[in-house]
Amino acid sequence: MLLAMGNREDLIAGAKQCLIEKGYARTTARDIAAASGVSLAAIGYHFRSKDALMNQAVYESVGDWADQLQQALTADGGADAEPLRRFESIMGETIESFSGPGRGLWAAQVELVSQLADNEELRTFLAGIQREAATGLAELFLQIDPAQDPEAARLAGPVLHAFFIGVMVKWFMDPKQVPPAHELAAGLRIIAERMTGQHRQGR
Repeated sequence: MLLAMGNREDLIAGAKQCLIEKGYARTTARDIAAASGVSLAAIGYHFRSKDALMNQAVYESVGDWADQLQQALTADGGADAEPLRRFESIMGETIESFSGPGRGLWAAQVELVSQLADNEELRTFLAGIQREAATGLAELFLQIDPAQDPEAARLAGPVLHAFFIGVMVKWFMDPKQVPPAHELAAGLRIIAERMTGQHRQGR
């Protein structure tokens, strides 16, 4: 049983490696087996299909990124910063990762969008984790605890999720068109002030 569990984790690790190095669609079951050192048969035993394994790899890779980012924020004091400053720090780290070692993960995320029309399993999987992804971003960006304030997480999370995905896709279309993090933060401040009428109150 312990060996079986080890095989499962090895497969996920191998799929994560392939996701970054080869992308979602180009990764084959044989690629994963070679990267993980586990037999092809183990993929079906643990995950039913290669796609299900790749979906799990995507899910866990994004979770790994969020954990690493949270640790980085804590280390440099950003975890206690006011929300807009925290937003700027997170977006700065994220935009850097688009062209850094994490590029493969984000490129795979963009690639997934093109796979949705022909991959019912992937579409169902991504639809199932939308809420979790959104509330996770509400907690990461705004420190909203979904257990303590579920309504705030429900409302703010999808907005942040849409913004995050938009910046990522825009960067891969043309990095020069994505403003630096401090300008994104300044733009959000203007939007918030205009929507709440604060710009008039300050005059």
